[in-house]
Amino acid sequence: MRAVQVITTTGPSDIVVSQDAPAPEAGPGQVLVEVHAVGVSFPDLLLTKGQYQLRPEPPFTLGVDFAGVVVSGDGFEPGQRVTGVGSHGGAAELVVGSSENVFPLPDEISFDEAVALPMNYLTALFALDERGDLHPGETVLVHGAAGGVGTATIQVAKGLGATVIAVASTEEKRAFALAAGADHAIPVEGFKDAARELTGGKGVDVVMDVVGGSLFTDSLRSLAREGRVLVVGFAAGEGIPEVKVNRLLLTNTDVRGVGWGEYAFSHPGYMREQWARLVPMIESGVVKPPVGKVYPIDQFGQALLDMDGRAALGKLVVRIRD
Repeated sequence: MRAVQVITTTGPSDIVVSQDAPAPEAGPGQVLVEVHAVGVSFPDLLLTKGQYQLRPEPPFTLGVDFAGVVVSGDGFEPGQRVTGVGSHGGAAELVVGSSENVFPLPDEISFDEAVALPMNYLTALFALDERGDLHPGETVLVHGAAGGVGTATIQVAKGLGATVIAVASTEEKRAFALAAGADHAIPVEGFKDAARELTGGKGVDVVMDVVGGSLFTDSLRSLAREGRVLVVGFAAGEGIPEVKVNRLLLTNTDVRGVGWGEYAFSHPGYMREQWARLVPMIESGVVKPPVGKVYPIDQFGQALLDMDGRAALGKLVVRIRD
C-alpha cells in the first residue's frame, strides 16, 4: 500500500512515499476507507518536524483530513462516499477511521472539496458558535482570510447570519476571500481603522485570529464593546503575543482560546453534532470549500512547503488516487 510517511522528523522535504506500507484493518467501531484525496494541514507540517503535541514514533503516515469510499465498517455501507478526520494516517491508499469521526458526504461536495471540511470547517464552527457565541447580525473580522481556515470561517460565519470582513495581505487574496463569500475585504495594513469605518465606528464583534504576532494588539483595538478575539493559531511565526488585561477590563472584551481538536476528540458524539449543523449549510450552498492547488501524492512535501510559505489560497489537496 502506498502511504506518505515520515521516516525522520527533519521537515517536509524529507518525507517519502512508501510503496509497501502495511494495510490497516477495521475493528469494532471503525471504518475502513479507500482514500481518494487528503488535505494538507498545519499539524502535518508540525508532525514532519517533531513539533506537534502528538509525537508518533517514525515511521508514521501523515494525513489528518481524508475523503474516499467506504470499504467496510460499522454504520456505513460499502461504496458510500465519506470524509473523515484523525490525528494522522490519512495520506494512504487505505485508512481506518473511528465511526465517530467519519461522515457521509452530501452529493454537492467532491472529494477534493471534502477534505477541507472536517478540520477547517468544524474548527470554524466550534470557534464561532461554541467559543465565540456568535449571534445573527454580528460582524466577524477574519485574519488570514484566503487560507483554509480563513475561507472556512468566512462561509460558516455567513451560515450563522454574520457580516464578514476579510483581512488579507494581497489584492489576489482579498479577491479570493470575496469570492469565498466575505462581505468586505481589506488590507492587513490599517485593518483596525478600516474595520471601524466599515462598522460605523462601533468595531467588530468577533475577530478570528489564525495569525497572531504583531496584529494581535490591533485586533483587540478593533473590537466593539463586549467583543471577542478568538485565538486559533500563530501562523505569523512571530512568537506568542501578550495581552494587557486592563484593556479587557475597560472595554468588557474577551480573548478566548480555540482548541477544537482537544475539545472534539474528548467529547464523544460532538463531531457528529457539528456535522449535522454543517450539512444544511452545504446543501444551501453557503458552504462550498474553495480548493487551492491540487498535488499528486509524490508532491505532498512540496504542498507542505507551499503552505508554510503562506502561498496557499483555500485548501491545498493531495490526490491519493487519480
